[in-house]
This record gives sequence, C-alpha cells and structure tokens, in this order.
Amino acid sequence: MSQEAEDIKPKININIQTDDGTKITVLVRRDTKFSKVFQAAEKKFGKEPGTFKFTYEGKRVQKDETPADVDMEDGDTIDAHLGQVGGGHKW
Repeated sequence: MSQEAEDIKPKININIQTDDGTKITVLVRRDTKFSKVFQAAEKKFGKEPGTFKFTYEGKRVQKDETPADVDMEDGDTIDAHLGQVGGGHKW
C-alpha cells in the first residue's frame, strides 16, 4: 500500500436528531473528536454550546470520544436531548 493511500482518512455521514425530530447530517472522519461534531450540531440547530446531551445506542457520548471509539458506521444516528434542570418535588 502506498503512503498516499494510507494518508486518506475515510469519512462517514453521521445523523444527529433532536427530540422533536429535527435532523442534520454531518460528514466527519472516524478519528474526529465528538467535541467538534457537537459544536457544529449545536450551531446548526441554533443552540448555545452545551445545550444538548448526546447519546448513541442509548449510551452517553463523551466529547473526547470519536466515531471509531464507539464503532459508528456510515449513516448511524446520534440522539440530541435537551438538558433538563430541576424536576424534583420540594416536600
């Protein structure tokens, strides 16, 4: 395999869907940190950084992880949940 072929990093499409069904697709390398993906998604959704909590296959996705770390494939979907504050009863 040539050095040139080894330098090519395959990209995958990742869908990001909010609780209300709004969906965007981002094209990223498998070694891109999710912090960049989350920042781009929140900007596209018109939200402040840190607004969403992101999950993949029911598990929280951390900012320092990559698509390769969580075995994502082309076309997989990350769920974006709005953070909730409070919710407990004051007795």
